[in-house]
Parts: sequence; C-alpha cells; structure tokens
Amino acid sequence: MSQTRIKSPELIRLPAIVIGEDDLDALNRLADQARGHLAAAAQQLLTELERARIVAQTKLPAKTVRMGSIVTFTIGDGQARTAELVFPDRADIAADRISILTPVGAALIGVSAGQTIDWRSTDGRRRSLTVNAVAA
Repeated sequence: MSQTRIKSPELIRLPAIVIGEDDLDALNRLADQARGHLAAAAQQLLTELERARIVAQTKLPAKTVRMGSIVTFTIGDGQARTAELVFPDRADIAADRISILTPVGAALIGVSAGQTIDWRSTDGRRRSLTVNAVAA
C-alpha cells in the first residue's frame, strides 16, 4: 500500500494584535483614500485593522507598535533594523522612517515586542519579522 503525501498549506503566523482607537480612525481614513500603487498596501492594512483588538489609545500597552513608534525588529533572514512607523507623507527609508502603507509597515502595526508575524513583500515572497523592542 502506497501513501500519498499531501502538501501542507503554508503556515502563516498572525499573532494577536492591539490597536488604539485614535490610530484606528486615522488608519481607516488613510486606507480609504489610498489609490494607485498604494491600493494593495491599503488593503493589507485594512485586513490587519479588521483582525485587531481595539482599545482606547491610553490603554495601549507600552510595548505595542503604534503610529510614531520606534521599532527594533529582525527580518527572517537575521537582518536587524530600527525604524519609526510613520504616515506616508513622512516616510524616508534613508532616515529609517517606514510608511504604514508598505507591506512591512502594515505588518508592524499592533504587534508587541516578542511577537513574530509573517507578511508578503512587494515581490510576493512570504517573509517573517520579529519585534525585538518598541519605544514611543
């Protein structure tokens, strides 16, 4: 008797995330207004917002990524990076400011220090990142 191997589905890690009410309102407005090349990133952001637990901004845990947070994270390949999560008009990779309307930016929102999340890069590859530290 031969056994057929069934390929298991790709494991995607989506940890529980928490987002403050103020950030939620601003991010929903931003995603609703996104057009052109930002539309796909806006859809990814909306997906994250839909699965988040929403709390009052003042009740957001200190080690949770919010807009304006300085985040130290490690990409799955071991590359560590520190950057500020910002709105698109303030984004500047050279100054270590990552837009929320990028795949990595949308993945970071609401994640807490110690959590790992999978996300898709702009070329469609599945990537993974772990948040090491969060500062306001």
